[in-house]
Amino acid sequence: MKFKTFTALRHRNFQLFFIGQSVSLIGTWMHSLAQGWLVLKLTDSAFYLSLVQAMGSLPILFFSLISGVVADRVDKRNLLLVTQCLSMVLALSLAVLVSMDVVRVWHVMVVAGLLGVVNTFDVPGRQSFLVDMVGKEDLMNGIALNSAVFNGARIVGPAIAGILIGVVGLSACFYVNAASYLAIIACLLMMRFGPRPERRESHPMLKELREGLSYVRHAPSVSSFIFMVAITSLFSIPYIALMPVFARDILGVGAKGLGVMMGSAGAGALMGALTLASTGGFRRKGLTTLVSATASALALLAFSFSRNPLLSDALLVVVGWGMITQLATVNTLIQTDVPDELRGRVMSLYTLVFLGFIPVGNLMVGAMAHYLGTPYAVAIGACICLVTYALLFSLKKELLRK
Repeated sequence: MKFKTFTALRHRNFQLFFIGQSVSLIGTWMHSLAQGWLVLKLTDSAFYLSLVQAMGSLPILFFSLISGVVADRVDKRNLLLVTQCLSMVLALSLAVLVSMDVVRVWHVMVVAGLLGVVNTFDVPGRQSFLVDMVGKEDLMNGIALNSAVFNGARIVGPAIAGILIGVVGLSACFYVNAASYLAIIACLLMMRFGPRPERRESHPMLKELREGLSYVRHAPSVSSFIFMVAITSLFSIPYIALMPVFARDILGVGAKGLGVMMGSAGAGALMGALTLASTGGFRRKGLTTLVSATASALALLAFSFSRNPLLSDALLVVVGWGMITQLATVNTLIQTDVPDELRGRVMSLYTLVFLGFIPVGNLMVGAMAHYLGTPYAVAIGACICLVTYALLFSLKKELLRK
């Protein structure tokens, strides 16, 4: 087994992407924490927390497959430049509303929804852009390092946000996020590419959609792993929307404690991503997916009943490690097999189940939290994941040999 943690960084374009992402994603995670705290302050409702989170992901249900066709048709760097500029404007709009003390929960929902539309086109483009920067040889390492950046920011961003909320106020988090987009925009503009292959002939959009779906339908391992991600998005990931409730009402640690909790999950995810980057050539990725997903769900189940802040933080490290190891490994397994000309469309389907199902999960888990209590809602979701993972891999044992 070879350890090559940073091989993708030998590519100049990926170096720039890595730097720009590192700055921009810190702002994104600051925005995420501040948004949750703002909604809780405005509504005092776990259901509204889940509803706003759902608004951010709901557009993916409607536009994700279309965005995959777009990603396969247009220059991906230009696509990302447009999405980053739009995201910056939306973050700045929310910052102004908060600083003027006129913000209402419907403002937050509208901004979250519009950001969701932008992200619907951004994520498939971003995922399929990786191979343009690093090639297939370093794809696994590029995916893992991209996950490491995402989760490193997940540690730093909430920690900074928790401090800023207490010292300066909520609006500072949104202003910092708006400014952070300048870094990734500048880095995208600095990238240089050689001659591009001629673009393939475009067909009617519906035909191209059918081509992508047909490929997934006739690739059993791809469809199985996408189903696994769908279950994770529906019943495991929604715990994130309820973190402010755990921080304020269950563990009593406040905004700073919320930052530590989110940072703990991010630390675990970062460890998982860096491990994958170092050992990306290992075999039995299917087994790794099962073990990591099971560990994450078990830790989430234990977290739901923990009333000790230190134990909760430790369990969130395991949740973060298992979840990112599962998702990054599945991402790699899919992208390694998919033909280049279908990459955007297949990754848009991955995006649909990964992010698009989160609003549905948020609403379901949020409703359970309202009627049964937040800890029980999270526990039920974790149990559903455990049962599904066990059944899937027992019925399709060939997945363990991937």
